Amino acid sequence: MKDALRITTCTAADIEDISEVAIRAYRDTYLYLWNDDGSWYINRSFLPVQIQKELMDPNAIYLSLWFQEKVMGFMKLNIDQPLMGYEDLNALELERIYLLKSASGKGFGTQALEYCFDFARKRNKEIVWLKCMDSSSAIHFYKRMGFVECGESLLDFPLMKPEFRRLKTFMKKLTADSSTHAG
Repeated sequence: MKDALRITTCTAADIEDISEVAIRAYRDTYLYLWNDDGSWYINRSFLPVQIQKELMDPNAIYLSLWFQEKVMGFMKLNIDQPLMGYEDLNALELERIYLLKSASGKGFGTQALEYCFDFARKRNKEIVWLKCMDSSSAIHFYKRMGFVECGESLLDFPLMKPEFRRLKTFMKKLTADSSTHAG
């Protein structure tokens, strides 16, 4: 059995922890995308002032991912967020899921997604959707968890290397049962 992850709703008291984990996880995983050291995106997305602003959005929820009393990652969910082209479906967006490198391969990503799916089902969501860099190894994980590709787009960030600007959009249709992934 995999180690159990504890998932808690973030409050203002958690902002510094989330910012620190977000920056560490992002640097561990995504610096190859940038012509600079990723500072522009990190400053835009993960500083405490930005996270505090996002926490105030009633449609957004941050969740801390804990293991052995340490924050190992976080998720950001947008509770009522239609997916373009599927606006008739009641949708939840998984905007961010970041884990520290030291948490990789321990089943925490699977546990976090299962929590996300249950969270969505309790709110009568029909789909969960997300965007992922097309160069990310996470694509295989999302497919294994039952997500299917349903679109793509390009990021228009001047400091991002042009060859890495493509995003893929994935969605997972939810069912009432507890099965969250194929095979």
